[in-house]
Amino acid sequence: MTDAPDPATIAAARSVIAARPSAFNQAVGLRLSEWIEGRATVELDVTGDHLNRSGVVHGGVLMTMIDVACGYAGTWTPAADGARLCVTLDLTTSFVAPALAGRLTTIATVAGGGRKIFFARAEVRDEAGALLAMGQGSFRYR
Repeated sequence: MTDAPDPATIAAARSVIAARPSAFNQAVGLRLSEWIEGRATVELDVTGDHLNRSGVVHGGVLMTMIDVACGYAGTWTPAADGARLCVTLDLTTSFVAPALAGRLTTIATVAGGGRKIFFARAEVRDEAGALLAMGQGSFRYR
């Protein structure tokens, strides 16, 4: 029987991973602000680069937030290296209200799954807590 990793080691590894997001996440401006078993929170401060021709946040930005948050929610691991990855198999998004400015927050939770595939859902909200979009997807562990 092996000893469980020290909580400080887990937190340190997670902060290293969060500090080194993918180049895509960096380009979009996404930040991982919470990552625990079965749950992840991703934040984005809206800039002009996120707006579509109508002056609202592009739907693809909201879908990206849902995809990234769901992926993180399902790949949390207590392993010190945090090396668990996934690919998106499908993603469904419903847009509820336009996002205009400020900080957007996406909270994703794992809804179920097994050894190879997991299911997650997420909601994107603005600073006032208004629901902007929601989505769900299936993801395969790599």
